[in-house]
Amino acid sequence: MTPKERKRGADWLERGGLRPTRQRLALATLLVGDGNNRHVTAEKLFEASGDTGERVSLATVYNTLKAFCEAGLMREILVDGTKSYFDTRVDDHPHFFWEESHRLTDAPAEQLEIARLPDAPEGAEISKVDVVIRLRRN
Repeated sequence: MTPKERKRGADWLERGGLRPTRQRLALATLLVGDGNNRHVTAEKLFEASGDTGERVSLATVYNTLKAFCEAGLMREILVDGTKSYFDTRVDDHPHFFWEESHRLTDAPAEQLEIARLPDAPEGAEISKVDVVIRLRRN
């Protein structure tokens, strides 16, 4: 990891008000160090951290991703109710889920139209709407 990538990671943590521990900084740098947004699973991030020689347990990766989400730095996208993907792009936008490769990618938001949502039950309000469009090759 280059000094520029580590600086991006540190700046990102600072924007979220998070203390830059060694492990947080390593994971943040993997996530945003190159300046690109990405979708990751905890397992893939754990694997990537191991490839850099950084020693981080899978439990720490999960806990750190949750902390990044709570700080507003990432969004958790649930696919099938069982598989979590973490997105560094936090604005509202739809996703494509590629069933064969189990990849999550951004879908063009400008092409999505939601004409109407159902009313929330009494005593509740809609906090957000996640759109995941499942794809398979034909």
